[in-house]
This record gives sequence, structure tokens and C-alpha cells, in this order.
Amino acid sequence: MHTFALEKLTKFQRLMDVMDSERTTLKSRIEKLPEDSVLFRSDFPEYHPEFVGSILTELTHDGTLYKLAQGIYVKPRTSHFGLVLPSVEKIVQAIAVRDNAQVLPSGMTAMNALGFSTQVPMNYIYLTTGSERIVRLANSQVVLKRGVPRNFCYKTRLAALLVQALKELKKENVGDEELQIICELVSKEADRSSLIRDVEMMPGWMRRIIKPMLNK
Repeated sequence: MHTFALEKLTKFQRLMDVMDSERTTLKSRIEKLPEDSVLFRSDFPEYHPEFVGSILTELTHDGTLYKLAQGIYVKPRTSHFGLVLPSVEKIVQAIAVRDNAQVLPSGMTAMNALGFSTQVPMNYIYLTTGSERIVRLANSQVVLKRGVPRNFCYKTRLAALLVQALKELKKENVGDEELQIICELVSKEADRSSLIRDVEMMPGWMRRIIKPMLNK
């Protein structure tokens, strides 16, 4: 064999050895992640996206990972009933961290979060400071809508959620049951001073409902 051909073969073999080593390393890193971890290709920027994609696909095929949606994977927990996937909230929070964005449940999703409704929505609506998108899951979809800055101005999550939930419920539909839920939530809020300031920034009709509860 010519020297040039031998050198070329040796370089190719070294390259394959490096790729095998990187494949083993990346697979090991992913396998060591805790259960319920949500993964994206972009989580491993030191590797080429196609290489990461091939590893994620391989681990999905062998059951280590589960593909939630296009480009989104999870390391699921297992139970006697099968795979246990993370909550929609955890998936959305993972997307927010990836996008360096804030997210906030809106509409029926906010009502569910506060206990105003037990109806399981087919569409989970979130406001975001990041990009708008629709994430299609197995039995539902997550809609990320661009929210105006005012939606994210509240210091307490409770106030931000109350504004979104009450906006969906509407003033005329706030009854005794909803008032009781709000009163209990307000009484349990640890950051009282921030909540008092937040209430002052709420729309007038919401402020008139919640402000008297702050003195109870």
C-alpha cells in the first residue's frame, strides 16, 4: 500500500475513533441526567446539531428518551402504568430557559393554575417574552403567544396569574366560589408587601375585588 494511502487510512481511523469516543461521552452524559429532564439539541452546543440529533434519536429508539415534540425530548420516569411524562408547565419552563424568556399561563391555563377550573384544556396558552410558537404534544398543544411587557411587570406570580385568570373569567362571572379561592390564595402569599404593590397595578375592577382581602 502506498504511503499516502496508508496515511489517509490512518487519519480516517483516528477520526472514527474520535467520533466513537464523543458518541460514548455524549450518550453517557444524557443517560446520567435525572428523570423528567427535558432536552433540546441546543443543550449541547459543543457538538454539531446533526450529531446531537443522531444521539437523541438513538436513545429514543432504545427507550432511554421519549420524543415529546419536534426537537423536544424527555428522559421519562417509569411506573407500573408505563411512562410518566413531565407536566406541561415543566416543559414550558424548559423552553423558556432555552429561549432566555419569561412565560406566564394565560386564559384557561391560568384559571386551571389557580383552581378556578378543573377542566383539562386541549390547548395550553402561555404568554412569553420570547418567540411565538405552537408546540404539538401527543394529546394537546402548547401555544406560546407574545405578551406585552405589562403582563410581566408584577413581582408576585400570584398577581400575574390572577390578572390573566380574571381577564378570562370576566367580571360578571366572579362568584362566591371564585372570591373564596382568591381570598385563600391572597392569605397564603408569602411576599405580602410585593402583592400589595402588585394589586395597585391591576385593572380597576380586579383591584376593587382583591384589595379588601389584603386586610383580612
